[in-house]
Amino acid sequence: MQTAIQLYSLRALDEPVTDTIARVGETSLDGVEFAGTGDKPPVQIRRELDDQHLEAAGAHVPIEAIQENLPAEADNCQTLGVETLVVPILDDSALADASSIDETASILSSLAASVAEYGLDLCYHNHEFEFADVDGRPAFERLVEATDGVDFELDVGWAYAAGADPVDLLDRYADRITRIHLKDVAVDAEAERGGHPVDLGAGDVPLDDCVTAAEAAGVEWMVFEHDAPDDPVEFLRQADAWGETR
Repeated sequence: MQTAIQLYSLRALDEPVTDTIARVGETSLDGVEFAGTGDKPPVQIRRELDDQHLEAAGAHVPIEAIQENLPAEADNCQTLGVETLVVPILDDSALADASSIDETASILSSLAASVAEYGLDLCYHNHEFEFADVDGRPAFERLVEATDGVDFELDVGWAYAAGADPVDLLDRYADRITRIHLKDVAVDAEAERGGHPVDLGAGDVPLDDCVTAAEAAGVEWMVFEHDAPDDPVEFLRQADAWGETR
């Protein structure tokens, strides 16, 4: 299982993405996952990736951008060496009830077929709302089972904060989960999102168990993420330390 960092975690550094990639190149991590590329041209970013011997673990791209401008997005992916487009989030109304889930599954499946024509895979990344109860079971489960050709990037932190068991999900959906976001969360039943992200090892998520389950499931990428670290450089150091053990 390869290791990467979601560059969104390091956005507070307020520096060109090429400089951030150079920082990652000083660690043991194998790659980066994009969430935008700033104002640097893809060819320059690819050059920095190559210079640092890093791979592109994927790219988070809003579903509207994929739907409306797929040729351009695919061209950027080819330049960057990205093989997987990740839909980072949908409005929670997309999974509000059984009918909405089935419609969303159809949209994602169709989009997966479209990106496949460009040699790309499509992934969906969860937050918490996907685990709301719909007709007696989590919406996430129905979405996975109703989609065709769509992979999943399991954010273990948000899944856990929502009351789900990420280890069980990795076991049951091993053939559909190709990457995980390794995120720690301090669970708070009174918080709006069920908890808040914290440094690795400082929260409630059973990270070691999640990593072991991900390895057993054949997950391709373990992507470290913190939505709002107090010290991005320290979080990168933490990710590096975790990455060295895998």
